Amino acid sequence: MEEYILKTENLTKSFKKQIVVKDINLKIKPKTIYGLLGPNGAGKSTTLKMITGILHPTSGSILFDGHHWSRKDLRNIGALIESPALYGNLTAYENLKVHTLLLDLSKSRIKEVLDIVNLKDTGKKKVAKFSYGMKQRLGIAIALLNRPKLLILDEPTNGLDPVGTKEFRKLIKGFCEEGITVILSSHILSEVEQVADYVGIIYEGQLKYQGKIDKEKDLESLFMNVINENSIKGGMIDVKYDTGGKTEI
Repeated sequence: MEEYILKTENLTKSFKKQIVVKDINLKIKPKTIYGLLGPNGAGKSTTLKMITGILHPTSGSILFDGHHWSRKDLRNIGALIESPALYGNLTAYENLKVHTLLLDLSKSRIKEVLDIVNLKDTGKKKVAKFSYGMKQRLGIAIALLNRPKLLILDEPTNGLDPVGTKEFRKLIKGFCEEGITVILSSHILSEVEQVADYVGIIYEGQLKYQGKIDKEKDLESLFMNVINENSIKGGMIDVKYDTGGKTEI
């Protein structure tokens, strides 16, 4: 029996009569990087918000670390969804101190996470004067304060310049090496391809594919094959990587 740190079973979310996410069955192994791909509006953020308790599922279930998810599990989950909520008039250290007080954590953890995200030398600089990339890294530092088993990052490279994106990739790989499982949501295929071990593809609110990334094959071909197939017919399909112009189904 395979071990998963996170599983969702027929996870569904609707707003009034509109179904936004339907029957999502994620299977995520511990200490891996899972790339959640899909066009804008496909349902990636909605799915992650249910996993982090921001939204309540309409139906279906979430299993975390071998048991049914409850709000207590947020102690072991860190997340950066959309833009981080930061106090612009405070320093990076002071922002983190606020969260250690809320979470009843030791202040010694602040310097540790600042070092991890390379913000230890920001000193008395106010967060309002940080670059976008620095703010993203501070958001990740906040998510790391509680030493999470699972780290969820939703479109974390949006707005980053090439240098910031390269630094971010290195950061993500380091988390996995330290035993943290990472779910990385993005619509930028090249970014996911360079860091992820597994990939799931969401299209029109449904999980259409998930599997291990083959580093020898082209993720873009896989992605487009899945999208094109499902624009014609519904349901989840087992699409393998493009093998020279012909998709194996």
